[in-house]
Amino acid sequence: MIEIDARLVKQLVRTQFPQWADLPVVSVENGGWDNRTFRLGDWMSARLPSALAYAAQVEKEHRWLPVLRRHLPLPIPIPIGLGAPGAGYPWPWSIYGWLDGEPAQLDRIYDLSRFAADVARFLVALRGIDACNGPAAGPHNFHRGGSLSIYDTETRRLIHALAGEIEVKGVTEVWDIALETSWQMPPVWVHGDMAATNLLVKSGLLNAVIDFGNCGIGDPSCDLVVAWTFLDQAA
Repeated sequence: MIEIDARLVKQLVRTQFPQWADLPVVSVENGGWDNRTFRLGDWMSARLPSALAYAAQVEKEHRWLPVLRRHLPLPIPIPIGLGAPGAGYPWPWSIYGWLDGEPAQLDRIYDLSRFAADVARFLVALRGIDACNGPAAGPHNFHRGGSLSIYDTETRRLIHALAGEIEVKGVTEVWDIALETSWQMPPVWVHGDMAATNLLVKSGLLNAVIDFGNCGIGDPSCDLVVAWTFLDQAA
C-alpha cells in the first residue's frame, strides 16, 4: 500500500511544479477515501488517487470540469495543474483551486429546506448541460448512472447475508422492481457522489460542490442519494 502523506506531496510539487515548491503542504482533515487531499498554500489543493481504480478519474476531471463550471450556479473544483507519476507514486494527480467551506453537517446549516433547494437547483443545472460526448457510466465511476443490473449478483448476496436482520422477501421485491425500471430519457450529466461530505457549507449556506470523480452521463436518480442519507422529511 502506498503511503500518501504531506512529504510525498511536497516532493511531487517540488519536482513537477517548482514555482510552488516553497508553499506549505497540509493534510486536509477528512480528505477523502478514493483520493487524498492536501492544502497547498492558501489558495490551492493537491489531490492524489489512493488506488489504481480511481486513477482514470484524474484526466476525466481535467477534461470536463472546466466545461461544467461555466453552466453551474455554485463553484466546483477547477484543475490548474496535472501531475504525473513520480517519487514512487504511480498515478496521475491534480492541483486545484481551493474552495472555501466545510463538509455539510446539520449543525452547520441554517435552513435545511433552503439547503435542499440549493442542492436541487445545482443538480437541475448539471442535468441541463449538453451531455453529448460525455463519459458514459462505466468502471471509471463505478457505473454511477448506469444499469443497476451490474450490481445484481452482489446485492442478492448481501440481502441473503443479512437475512437475520432484514425482511428478505420484501427487500428482494423492492430490488426486483428497481431492476425493471430504467431512465427513459437521453442520458444526462450526474455528479455520482452527492454525499454530505462533498457539499461545502459556508456561513450556513451551500457554498460549493466538490469531488466529481464519479461524474458521467446516465440516469440522474443516483444523485438522489443525498435525500435519503442526509435530508429530513420536510427538506
